[in-house]
Amino acid sequence: MFGTVMICWMAISCAAAEGQGEEDGGKPDRPLERTRKMVRMLDDVYKAAVVLITDKYVNDENDFAAGSAAIALFKAVGEKGWHEVKLLDVSGEPYNDKNVAQDDFEKEAVRQLKAGQVYFDRVEKRDDVRYLRAATAVPVVLQKCVMCHENYKQAQTGEAIGMLSYTLKIE
Repeated sequence: MFGTVMICWMAISCAAAEGQGEEDGGKPDRPLERTRKMVRMLDDVYKAAVVLITDKYVNDENDFAAGSAAIALFKAVGEKGWHEVKLLDVSGEPYNDKNVAQDDFEKEAVRQLKAGQVYFDRVEKRDDVRYLRAATAVPVVLQKCVMCHENYKQAQTGEAIGMLSYTLKIE
């Protein structure tokens, strides 16, 4: 089952941003395309890690949750200055009240993902520097997820219950 779940989750993230890369309908924006590709790669790595940790190390509700491990990893990555990534709730019933959409981008991403999209992004400028804001759907992929998240039992197959929200500098 683990292999099937991993492939399904990774296929969702890999297919998310295919064919995108032009800004303003003009010539291809190579830096934007590279940054979107980086998001797809990071998304695959992070989601594979969460599924692997859950599958191999989470056996009961007293174990250190894979989501908590991911949040710690994301904090370390951000502190190193690489990029920002957050695990946020889409279900409307967050496990932790800190894990909810905070800004306009994240709130729109929640709306898009709840509507069935698996990927949403936007380019933003801050002090003349472009950033890619991207969000990817996190569906329930393992039965173990419901040990800590009882409300996920009601989720439909493939339905987003969470999202990863990325902010990467476009270089």
